[in-house]
Amino acid sequence: QVQLVESGGGLVQAGGSLRLSCAASGRTSMNNIMAWFRQAPGKEREFVGRISWIGGSTYYADSVKGRFTISRDNANNTMYLQMNSLKPDYTAVYYCAAGRPVLSRYEWNAWGQGTQVTVSS
Repeated sequence: QVQLVESGGGLVQAGGSLRLSCAASGRTSMNNIMAWFRQAPGKEREFVGRISWIGGSTYYADSVKGRFTISRDNANNTMYLQMNSLKPDYTAVYYCAAGRPVLSRYEWNAWGQGTQVTVSS
């Protein structure tokens, strides 16, 4: 099993920046893809972006392209989400997930507990 712990959330003004971290432990080798999701109040959880542990290739949702950057530190099994030019509608609980590709989709096998990001106007 993989355990994921997010950190770095908080309150920030619109236009500001935050960096979230996701520390992975346990059987991390079973999941070669890491991702960020978010869930705003009253809305469904949505995909933000993902990164592969090997190679570091990334993919982002259109809504965050150019504002968010995902990176990883393989030595410390940690993934990051750098968020710039934040907007109030980015307010949400941000979750990290670990998974692997299965056929044409991704299977997410582990989730963190989430970290709150609040962007004030």
